[in-house]
Amino acid sequence: MNGSWLRPVRVAGAMVVILAGLAGCAQASDAKGGSVPAAAPSPASLSSGALFQELLGHNQWRQEHLQGYSVKRVYRVTNGKGVLSAEEQVSLEFEAPGTKRYTVTSEKGSAAVRRMVFKRLLDSEVEIAGGRSRIDSSISPSNYQFQMVGEEQLDGRPCYVVEATPTQNAKYLFRGKVWIDSQDFAVAKIDGEPAANPSWWTKKIHFVRRYQKIGDFWLPRSDQSVNQVRIFGTHILTIEHEDYTVTPVASILGGQEFHPQISQIGRQETEVRRQESE
Repeated sequence: MNGSWLRPVRVAGAMVVILAGLAGCAQASDAKGGSVPAAAPSPASLSSGALFQELLGHNQWRQEHLQGYSVKRVYRVTNGKGVLSAEEQVSLEFEAPGTKRYTVTSEKGSAAVRRMVFKRLLDSEVEIAGGRSRIDSSISPSNYQFQMVGEEQLDGRPCYVVEATPTQNAKYLFRGKVWIDSQDFAVAKIDGEPAANPSWWTKKIHFVRRYQKIGDFWLPRSDQSVNQVRIFGTHILTIEHEDYTVTPVASILGGQEFHPQISQIGRQETEVRRQESE
């Protein structure tokens, strides 16, 4: 590798920080999915606190009903002009409650980028899944506050849109917007930036994570992190998540309905607020 690449490759490690944090979000959300029979309340009648509790309640129930999945991932790093620096394809398996394994199936481009970016991301995700990391980047009240913004259609589905504000300026947390599917109370999209700059070399990082519904579950679809680096310009990390095979537990296969207690609490608050507005 040309010596001029040593610094930008080292700086590329900054890309890992926020997406490693999102791996923690995914760990808390790997099992989110399912269907809710009740009609979703409108933003005007559902408080940010109640929405947060709905999200947590649904996620908890779903975590208990996902046995595992396998997925093919494609990791790429390009510069601002779209020139490929490195690419790696990976087969990853998740087994509840917290085991992740991956196998590299193909690779090309810079070995240093693959080692410092792709391998670090995957190893961090495996550690977080197994509880061997001290990082807690989950979307929870200890890490974030929600402020309702409104609602939008995303891929043809209605979503609540909230501003997520981190409770501390930690580089593995983010600030930005979260789209929450109003039928399934599942995170559908996150658009933001790190709560704290992970490196002096990094001028700015902006990321977007999208989720997709696979059967009764919502799982990552794509990640893009655009990193503006001092001296060395823009570097873009993308991850595509493809060809999922999902295994639910037997109760889902048997058609068990979704009735978490927290959903009843949210609907009670909604009814009270509607009555007060009449």
